[in-house]
Amino acid sequence: MVPNSWVPLIQLTRLYTPAAQCLIYLPHLFGILYAAVNQQSSLSFVIRQAFVVAGGSFFFSNAAHIWDDLVDAPLDSLMERTRKRPLPRGAITHTSAFLFAVSQAVGALLFFTWFPVHQSYLCALPSALGTLYYPWAKRHTNFPQLVLGLVISWGCVIGALSMGHQSITTSPLRVDPGLACLTMACACWTMIYDSIYARLDLRDDIQYGIGSTAVAFGDYLKLFLWILLLTTYGLLVATGAICEFGYWYDLFATLGATGSLAIFIARVDLKNRSSCWSAFTKSFWYFGGFVAMGLLLEYASS
Repeated sequence: MVPNSWVPLIQLTRLYTPAAQCLIYLPHLFGILYAAVNQQSSLSFVIRQAFVVAGGSFFFSNAAHIWDDLVDAPLDSLMERTRKRPLPRGAITHTSAFLFAVSQAVGALLFFTWFPVHQSYLCALPSALGTLYYPWAKRHTNFPQLVLGLVISWGCVIGALSMGHQSITTSPLRVDPGLACLTMACACWTMIYDSIYARLDLRDDIQYGIGSTAVAFGDYLKLFLWILLLTTYGLLVATGAICEFGYWYDLFATLGATGSLAIFIARVDLKNRSSCWSAFTKSFWYFGGFVAMGLLLEYASS
């Protein structure tokens, strides 16, 4: 049990469910393991950086969720599923929530001091800007899932950076192609589960003019999900080919991850809210677990 005064803060940060934190952390973990395999990093360093990045992603997740609720408060008060969140119901003031979000953002930045790359916090700028814009994306476009995908998948870059991996160099300009493919695969994965999640609010979204891929594609959303899945598979295969990963990666990170996601896409009834909720809450665990296991076994066998 926690004090009653803490309840709105826990609800704002989604700490009542591990899914909210894991969705942010998993791409970071992928980046850590990717760099560990390619650099042959020591196990002690991998474990150390995994904990460091976990701390940073924890505070980043908190800040992102609070910011999203702050911007969405007027809309949340109109929608059945969200009108009982802390801000719409008046359990916490906007000023207090904003100050709490700032404190969490500062907390996330402090963890960059444990990164081996000088001024590594600058690499978090794309994710920070995307996070700030994301709540507005659903007002400006039908593809806020793309914005969210780019924000969350950038964790792959941050995770690799925490290991000292030079993902992007400017002299000369070079982007690690394997990491780029892994990052884009994570973006597609995020779009898949968040598109399924968007079906929960489809009726309200249409009524209040809120954009989403669920609104954009309507009855053709499942076709869009299959296209995203095939793209994810191709990008994961490309990552393995570029980095010359072995059969552990192919078995788990490629076949296991995309195969499990294919089962959820095939089975989900997009017109049934409970089916969508079940697919959303379960599918990312399988995909994320398989990718992490594939990279971990690849590291252990290298």
